[in-house]
Amino acid sequence: MTAKTVLLTGTSSGIGLAAAVAAAEAGWHVIATMRDTGRAGALRAAAGDRANLEIRQLDVTDPASVAACLAGIDRLDAVVNNAGAGHVGTLELESIDDVRAVMEVNFFGVLQVSKAALPLLRAGGGRLITVTSVGGVVGQPFNEAYCAAKFAVEGFMESLAPVAAHQGVAVSVVEPAAVASEFVPNVGVADDAVAEAGPYAPALSAYLATVGNAFTAAQSPRDAAQSIIEVLNAERPPFRVQTSDRARTVVGLKLTDTDGSAVQAVTAGWIA
Repeated sequence: MTAKTVLLTGTSSGIGLAAAVAAAEAGWHVIATMRDTGRAGALRAAAGDRANLEIRQLDVTDPASVAACLAGIDRLDAVVNNAGAGHVGTLELESIDDVRAVMEVNFFGVLQVSKAALPLLRAGGGRLITVTSVGGVVGQPFNEAYCAAKFAVEGFMESLAPVAAHQGVAVSVVEPAAVASEFVPNVGVADDAVAEAGPYAPALSAYLATVGNAFTAAQSPRDAAQSIIEVLNAERPPFRVQTSDRARTVVGLKLTDTDGSAVQAVTAGWIA
C-alpha cells in the first residue's frame, strides 16, 4: 500500500521539526519544508536516514515559492500549516507596517499554502491542519499583532471547515500553549525594549517576566507534535485540538467567558 503524503511547513525547529519526524515514524511520506534549507541540519539529524522524509524549500509568503514547492506533487493527503513568527509589541510603539508583516507570515502565509494545496487535498479526501496557538483564542498583552493573526487564522479555518468538509476535506486547528522551542527566542525582543517603552515600560517588564515563568514549565515540541499526529491519523479528526492541559485550561476559560471579564482578569495580572 502506498504511504500517505503530508506536507508540513516550518520544520527547521520546534513543533514543525518534531511533527515531521513523528509523521515519518508513523509511516507517512513527509515533505518537510522550510524557508531556508541551510537550516535543515537539525531535522536531518533527528530523522536519520529515513527514506520517507524529503526536504523542500518553501517561503509561505511567496506565491512563486509555494507553487514551486507543490510542483510535481500528484498526491497530497494532508497539509500541516506550522510556519509562523512571534512578535512582541504594542500599537502606540510600532508601525502599521510591523503589524502587516506579522499578518503576512502568520495569516496570509497559511492561506497561500492552503489555497494551493486544496485541489490536491480535495482530490484525495485529505485534511488541512493548521497550528495556531492559545493566542488565537485569548488575546494576550503585548501580543496584539500576533494574536490578531492567530485569531484571523482560527476564524478563517472555522468558517472554511464546513465548506471544505462538503468537498471531503477535514479542517482542524491545533492550539499549543507554551512550548520549549526556538520560537520565543526568535521573537526578537531587543535588550533595550523596556527602556524604550516609555509609559509602557513597567507593564512590558512584568509581561516579559510572566512569559519567562511560563516557559520554565513549557511543553516539549515532541509532546505538542503528538497532537498533530493524532489529528493526521484520526478517522474523524476534530476541528479544535489543544496540545496540553494548560492549553485546554486557557481555551476553556475563553469559551465559557461570555462577557470577557474572566479573561481580562487573568491577562491584566500578567502586566501588573
